[in-house]
Amino acid sequence: MKNFSLDTEMMIEVNARFIAKGQDEPLTGNQYNVRLFERDFLEDDFLGDSKPDEHGVVHFRFSPAKLHDGFLDDKMPDFFFVLYKNGEVHFQSQVMENVYLDAIELYKKGTGEIIYLGTFLVDA
Repeated sequence: MKNFSLDTEMMIEVNARFIAKGQDEPLTGNQYNVRLFERDFLEDDFLGDSKPDEHGVVHFRFSPAKLHDGFLDDKMPDFFFVLYKNGEVHFQSQVMENVYLDAIELYKKGTGEIIYLGTFLVDA
């Protein structure tokens, strides 16, 4: 990722949106929880969890250090989501391989890099 700031504590924010299939409404409610992972060779990295907001958007904020596998920084991580409904796996996205962060990042002053991974249509 580009170095936009001298602030070493800048965070990465990854966002996605979930829409209820057949209803074209945002997926919302306390029964839903989404977890973000980064696929790794040995063990997938858990990057955070989030409940969808009133627009069906989930927000994950984490340090760029979480994309460090002990050998080198992962400039092209492989992200995937797992959506839980009432604690049970309800949907899992395909692995978004080699997400080129430098190409899709947005910068929000004072926040850091923001990565939008798209809208996912799922059963409610």
